Amino acid sequence: MGALTQGPAAFAQLPPVEIPPIDYAAIAPILVILGAACLAILVEAFLPRHQRWSAQVGLSLVAIVAAGVALAVYARSGVTGVTTLSDTLAIDPPTLFLWGTLLALGLGAILLIADRSVEPGGAFVSESRASDGPGAMTRAAAGVAGMRTEVFPLALFSLGGMMVFCAANDLLTMFIALEVLSLPLYLMCGLAKRRRLLSQEAAVKYFLLGAFASAFFLYGLALLYGYAGSVKLQAIADATAGSDRSDTLLFAGLGLLLVGLLFKASVGPFHTWTPDVYQGAPTAVTGFMAACTKVAAFGGILRVLQVAFQASSWEWRGVLWAVAIVSMVIGVVLGLTQRDIKRMIAYSSVAHAGFMLIGSLALTGRGLSATLFYLLAYGFTTIAVFGVISLVRRADGEATHLSDWAGLAKRSPLVAGVFTFLLFALAGIPLTSGFVGKFVVFEAALADGMAPLVVVALVASAVAAFFYLRVIVLMYFSEPAEDGPTVSVPGAFTTAAITLGVVVTLLLGVLPTLALDWANVGGFVS
Repeated sequence: MGALTQGPAAFAQLPPVEIPPIDYAAIAPILVILGAACLAILVEAFLPRHQRWSAQVGLSLVAIVAAGVALAVYARSGVTGVTTLSDTLAIDPPTLFLWGTLLALGLGAILLIADRSVEPGGAFVSESRASDGPGAMTRAAAGVAGMRTEVFPLALFSLGGMMVFCAANDLLTMFIALEVLSLPLYLMCGLAKRRRLLSQEAAVKYFLLGAFASAFFLYGLALLYGYAGSVKLQAIADATAGSDRSDTLLFAGLGLLLVGLLFKASVGPFHTWTPDVYQGAPTAVTGFMAACTKVAAFGGILRVLQVAFQASSWEWRGVLWAVAIVSMVIGVVLGLTQRDIKRMIAYSSVAHAGFMLIGSLALTGRGLSATLFYLLAYGFTTIAVFGVISLVRRADGEATHLSDWAGLAKRSPLVAGVFTFLLFALAGIPLTSGFVGKFVVFEAALADGMAPLVVVALVASAVAAFFYLRVIVLMYFSEPAEDGPTVSVPGAFTTAAITLGVVVTLLLGVLPTLALDWANVGGFVS
């Protein structure tokens, strides 16, 4: 108030405000993605409807490729790890690996979202053209004009939020990134052209449960600030290692914080949104969520546990052991009972989240690199799985009931063969990325003294293999119904996405050394 009453002269005597240094090269991939998302909004606002689809697809693909180039240039510069923007973002080797994974998976997801051949006009609800009047455009242009092209900027904003979430060096930045990645997903889940009520119900469930999870995260953040006097991860680590304060705030805050993180990662018992949202959302959006969101969520979990709470791990580790076991049991047991293939894959993701949590609990360099590799392998397999699911269709949309997949190998041997290979990868069969991912995670857990947890995981993997093999048996050893579904011929975008997923799944299973070496380049900085 003194400066206000004394006039401008008082402001001249105040010390200058220091502008925090910004390493633009380090954060260039984020800037490219978020900048493209803002530009996509302008495209949506000013371009005519019939031009938006091609412009949005081109802009999205160029942005992801450009961000990947910026990431590669920075990674080759040899910088081992920096913090920037007043230490709110930490750009270290795990962050670069997670960003590369997110961009590659985002490319596959954008290809699935952009496809208009499997579902004529696209898989997203069409805009109303009543205001255009009769004869406003040709019928050929109507399908393009009616597509919800705002899904592209929403996907870019969500991808940008995921990248910030992986690099967040304090809890407040992490919370903001959590909302940036989540809010577009809530909208995208409700845009399915077919089964509109199911899609909108999924969006509402995801929004309501996500709001509760965000509230848990924010309350945990507040308690941890009360404990450490800071929201920075390193400050929390210092307070944990050398403080004589009561641990009540620490562990209450950690528990609430982890609820929000585990919800986003679909870890049981915080998974209740997963089957409904996977089933109701457009399949391309489901693939985007299943692959990219899990990478971002586990990137945040790894950073929080290894940077902020490693010193107190002996007190909370047992609780997360139990959470990992519960997640695996829920995933495999309820997965066995499913009759909808998208819900089956949803419970499969809950089981895989339990496997990933085992790697996250191995607070060693080997555990970190194993979990990063698992995220890469699982993401590409999942993108391809949902690409194949989108091809099997009835007149009213996708044929997701398991009975519809009976005899599929007789109708389309190629699609059945590709899907069989992908299911083998999810089951962890050798010569697939799934086998290598589980092997390195279990090896890291054994080296860190978690043999009982690995035994449970091995049993869960064996049980989970049953419901993958059940689908394979249906496809190859059952007769197709006369009025059964058809297999659509995929367009160029869907073909590219499925091919990308299958090729990476095979390469990571046969030649995993390059990816493992990249994942093993160093730890987090703070």
